[in-house]
Amino acid sequence: MLLITCPNCGPRDETEFHYGGQAHVAYPENPAELTDAEWSRYLFYRENPKGAFAERWVHTAGCRKWFNAVRDTVTYEFKSIYTGAAPAATTAAATNGGQK
Repeated sequence: MLLITCPNCGPRDETEFHYGGQAHVAYPENPAELTDAEWSRYLFYRENPKGAFAERWVHTAGCRKWFNAVRDTVTYEFKSIYTGAAPAATTAAATNGGQK
């Protein structure tokens, strides 16, 4: 079992959370102008790195709020947990080795 620290509720069991996919994926400016191939790339193609990865999580059994986390995909260790859209913080947080 993973222990995930909700920024609002504190440490909780992983069964209280749901994974929301890759964090910081920008919505297309003009989605109506995209080709089918471009739209499918936006919807379905995501990075799959080995190591630190920025993700979205929601605390469904608690405060029901969304937050971002940097998690190591090899060890499953959460390196950083933060709210808001701070892509620059994800790389710095991934290297500091601790949770916020």
